[in-house]
Amino acid sequence: MKRLAVLLSLLASTASAETLYFSAIPDDDETKLVERFGAVADYLSAELGVDVAYVPVKSYAAAVLAFRNDQIQLGWFGGLSGVQARALVPGSTAIAQGEEDQSFVTYFIANEATGIEASEDFPDLAGRSFTFGSQGSTSGRLMPEFYIREKTGQAPEELFSDVGFSGDHGQTLRLVASGAYEVGALNYTVYDQAKADGAPEADQAHVIWQTPPYPDYNWTIRGDVDARFGEGFTAKVQQALLSLTDPELLASFPRASFIPAENGFYQPIEDTARQLDIID
Repeated sequence: MKRLAVLLSLLASTASAETLYFSAIPDDDETKLVERFGAVADYLSAELGVDVAYVPVKSYAAAVLAFRNDQIQLGWFGGLSGVQARALVPGSTAIAQGEEDQSFVTYFIANEATGIEASEDFPDLAGRSFTFGSQGSTSGRLMPEFYIREKTGQAPEELFSDVGFSGDHGQTLRLVASGAYEVGALNYTVYDQAKADGAPEADQAHVIWQTPPYPDYNWTIRGDVDARFGEGFTAKVQQALLSLTDPELLASFPRASFIPAENGFYQPIEDTARQLDIID
């Protein structure tokens, strides 16, 4: 009996020592992301009673791959990358989204020198040079491409003189502000934050149109975490996210708060991605 008790104690110790790894799509500068999500890891570790570590990745595709390969068990994904990740790992679920993610929008921005004015109608962009963000971005590629096609009847390659992919939203703003591209599309929160911070790029590129709202970012967790960390662990992670009230931590996303999410919320994103042949 004594040996059995010691063995059970060792097993419990081993289980409790397992680390929960999470990552986030790299929608901004990597240095900023490490700072932002290192603090989030500390918060989650304190709330969950297990070690939590942030794993930086180089691309949206790498975030999805890390989730598929079990290198991370929790991910802060965009709408499209979340759909892709959950499709690759049966049983995984979206458990939370930002309050703002119920009705997210993309800004189309233009360099000041273009003379393009803000409008409620989709602007005439024929012949302009244009940059998306990452190829796997919901707000930086999927939804802007959807509306470009819907509003003009043309593919981006047909409408624009040059089409690029900047890699992240901050870089899209910098490229348009510098004049490297005349027009671009990016996550509205990144532009609004740059404007609030007084970033000079926000003075050199202005918003000319915004998309109708759509669902976007989400926290998605693998379906096997309860077996690994204990019964009810998924619910515990969800509650920790919903209970996050620290203004500095929320500002790092930036979100006002997190609210419950479920896979069905992102069906419009999946439908749009299939329509554009971005996913099978």
